[in-house]
Amino acid sequence: MTIFSKIISGEIPSYKIAEDENYYAFLDIRPLNAGHTLVIPKVEIDYIFDLDDDMLSGLILFAKKVAKGIERVVPCERIGVAVIGLEVPHCHIHLSPINSVHDLDFRNTKSISKEEMQSLATKISQEIDL
Repeated sequence: MTIFSKIISGEIPSYKIAEDENYYAFLDIRPLNAGHTLVIPKVEIDYIFDLDDDMLSGLILFAKKVAKGIERVVPCERIGVAVIGLEVPHCHIHLSPINSVHDLDFRNTKSISKEEMQSLATKISQEIDL
């Protein structure tokens, strides 16, 4: 069982942004920027391109709703999207507010207080219409 499956089941706490029957979104605890969110399928599949077509398209559509919610809360030029897939063997999409291409440098994470993370999670969650 991956750390993400433990987050979905509630064994490990998270700053949940959105959830439906197939997908879960939560703030990254090592964010590139405030609002950096991970979007995952609830099924534990390692590689994004091993998802079946329906699951992959559903993941992208769910991520789009989450991205729109982030944009309404965090001022930015765009929401950057990255799929790296090496850190945790559970498919995930990074959504991060960006103002330049350099804002997606995974060597530069930010430290954000628990209070700010909870506030962001609440505000973003309220902006997502599932």
